[in-house]
Amino acid sequence: MGCFFCKGTYDDGLTTFMADLGRCIVIIKNVPSQVCSQCGEASYSDEVARRLEEIVDGVRGALTEIAVVNYSAAA
Repeated sequence: MGCFFCKGTYDDGLTTFMADLGRCIVIIKNVPSQVCSQCGEASYSDEVARRLEEIVDGVRGALTEIAVVNYSAAA
C-alpha cells in the first residue's frame, strides 16, 4: 500500500507521536510505525494505535503540562 498523501512507499521505522489534550501535551517516543520514504508521514498498525490510545488515556489525569513517555517502557 502506498502513502495516503504522496503515494510513496512505506518502510519500518520508529517515530514520535504527540497528542495535545488542551491542558497537557503527551509525547510518546520510539513508536513502531510505517514511515513514508518520500514525505515522512507515519502510519500505525491497529495494535500500535490502540496502545497509543491507552498510553494517552493513562497520562490524561496527570498533573503536568508535558508528559514524555517511551513507547516500549509504557508496555
